[in-house]
Amino acid sequence: MAPSLLAADFSRLYEQVAVVEEAGAEILHLDVMDGHFVPNISFGVPVIESLRSRSKMFFDAHLMITEPMRYAEAFVKAGADHITFHIEVTEEPQALVDHIRSLGASVGVCLNPTTPISSIESILAVVDLVLVMSVWPGFGGQAFISDVLRKVKELSERMGDHQRLQIDGGIDPNTIGSAAVAGADTFVAGSAIFGKPDPVEAMQLLRRLAQGSAVAQSKS
Repeated sequence: MAPSLLAADFSRLYEQVAVVEEAGAEILHLDVMDGHFVPNISFGVPVIESLRSRSKMFFDAHLMITEPMRYAEAFVKAGADHITFHIEVTEEPQALVDHIRSLGASVGVCLNPTTPISSIESILAVVDLVLVMSVWPGFGGQAFISDVLRKVKELSERMGDHQRLQIDGGIDPNTIGSAAVAGADTFVAGSAIFGKPDPVEAMQLLRRLAQGSAVAQSKS
């Protein structure tokens, strides 16, 4: 599980991060939006930097921005352990992968709902993570796009054991099982965790549903 900071109560940000961390969350998903690549602005370097000294979680920065090459270093210096960029914004993905690695971070590539796997063929074998968007990026609380599960399944069959297959968008108790069956192993959830009265209980429920579906699939 990778709780998404975007859905947290920003008036109680550290408190909410601490709650899920103490409950066993190992990854904090950081949705960075620039108002250009996506029609919204979220948060940036100062927020990540302020949380870094107070959390041991793996900081997973999802850069929904038009210039990841320009800004990746600032996010790594702020404390991001991992940088995921969108394939839609670069014509030289290998150069971007190399740049992010040179900063000391692991690297992922993201596909929008209608972006084909063919767009990442040249770097599929060399990234640490592939993120499949199951909503259009830019806003939380959107409905899950089930058509992307075919993409998830194909990627799961082609990726190595050392790589992570992440899904983001509309993940909740009704959708996480099908995403797990398709092959996703890392699940970004925002409103389904932070939007609930008890974020810990909500996160644990999602984890159980994902694990149960994956186990059932492996036995079938």
